[in-house]
Amino acid sequence: MAQHGRIRDLFDEVEKAPPDKVEEAFDRLTRMLCVHETAEEEIVHPYARRKLDNGHGVVADRLREENRAKRLLVELHKDGVDHPKFWDRLGELRTAVTAHARSEERYEFVKLRAHTSVVERRAMAAAVRAAEALAPVRPHPGTESAARNMLMGAPLALMDRARDMIGKALGRR
Repeated sequence: MAQHGRIRDLFDEVEKAPPDKVEEAFDRLTRMLCVHETAEEEIVHPYARRKLDNGHGVVADRLREENRAKRLLVELHKDGVDHPKFWDRLGELRTAVTAHARSEERYEFVKLRAHTSVVERRAMAAAVRAAEALAPVRPHPGTESAARNMLMGAPLALMDRARDMIGKALGRR
């Protein structure tokens, strides 16, 4: 849940950034969103499916929301921060991400806290940190399941990071 607060802060950072810093701030937001959602998709959502009554329904709704946000993020990146509709689309993304986070907190996280022990939550937190370390840093719609993330996550993460390093070496963001 602390990461949800950090994501809200990063949206603020993008919106308040001077024109020459918008892309950099947007990249930080993108990285956080991608890493955060990958960890939830690999660890939190599968655990919720197993542990909660109606876990499948709660998780299915969250995965649909995550897919929509990833698609918006892909569009934003494809067109770039200079696109005339960037700010409108960013507002749409913020609304979608905020609603998604609120739903996770209300329908998934509260129930997980009530139906898990401290030991289980600590183990889940450690697994989340490990998943974040190997997560892609760019949006990849269609990888919202744990199995797809496990299969494709590490190769996508390597490709994302290599692309970023090559871009930096060539003087591009």
